[in-house]
Amino acid sequence: MQRVKAVVVGAGVLGLSTAVRIAEALPYCSVTVIAEKFSPNTTSDGAAGILLPTEFPDIPLERQQRWFKESFDHLLAIAYSPQAADAGVYLSSGYHIFKEVPSVKKPFWADLVFGFRYMSDQEMKLFPNHKFGQAFTTLKCECLSYLPWLEKRFRAVGGQILHEKVTDLHKLALNYDAIINCSGVGSHFLVKDEEVYPVRGQMLTLDAPWLKNFVRDGDGKTYIYPGIRYVNIGGTRQVGDWRMEVAKEDSEGILERCSQLEPSLPVAPVMGEWVGLRPGRANPRVEREYLHVQGRQVPLVHNYGHDGCGVTLSWGSALDALNLLKESV
Repeated sequence: MQRVKAVVVGAGVLGLSTAVRIAEALPYCSVTVIAEKFSPNTTSDGAAGILLPTEFPDIPLERQQRWFKESFDHLLAIAYSPQAADAGVYLSSGYHIFKEVPSVKKPFWADLVFGFRYMSDQEMKLFPNHKFGQAFTTLKCECLSYLPWLEKRFRAVGGQILHEKVTDLHKLALNYDAIINCSGVGSHFLVKDEEVYPVRGQMLTLDAPWLKNFVRDGDGKTYIYPGIRYVNIGGTRQVGDWRMEVAKEDSEGILERCSQLEPSLPVAPVMGEWVGLRPGRANPRVEREYLHVQGRQVPLVHNYGHDGCGVTLSWGSALDALNLLKESV
């Protein structure tokens, strides 16, 4: 078979996951990842990395379940391997709490995590401002470790890395047979997708080693996620906000809200503050089109717009991108 030159645009968790899946599954493909920013400077590097899906309105539920299961199983295998420490992947247990009882008490992913159950009345007393909760064990994936681990895996199968900002896919297509677009919120400019928008997230890292279990408010704006070296607390969901500067009032609000869930937080030293722009979209864009370049049809596979579920759905979504590529080269 003729050698195919494929390029993945973007080096966050979606980009590197897709690049690894293509490079390992298609030996006739030479794969390059091209991006302006690599770890530790991507949006994914700041992600809390807890595997917890939200439901997208226009993606078949079966497909969303498959994306999550593929990703969960992949990361679980890493968590139970000698590579767990290097990859920064491990099991995490905790509470998902709600101020009002949700219309759907048992979400579509409940049977895919471990030990899903409703919280007891005794447990709910810990959170007097909330009326309902779910307890379960999921996975946490720390991208500051996971992305370099993925990049090493990618290089091991011959993958190439190129530090460069891409502004024109037609120009890029002159040198490649296929393009996979994993540029996140950058797709707003790169492919003129007005359906993708920034969701500004700010969070803090604390030195609080006594905390072991996560707590997440169902509104998605308040969470405490213990990690290997620090505890992530957050956050914000500021739609359409392109600001990358840390806002003092946001940090103060985060500390105040999280301290209501965990009263010991105020004594924990703040280790850092972080801001990132999630790629918000009503539904992730995982589909194929073609660019017409000098008499050639160059497949362009899109894999972006997962909002705060990039890590959660990355491996499963990357499989769909791989299959779309296989069908077209």
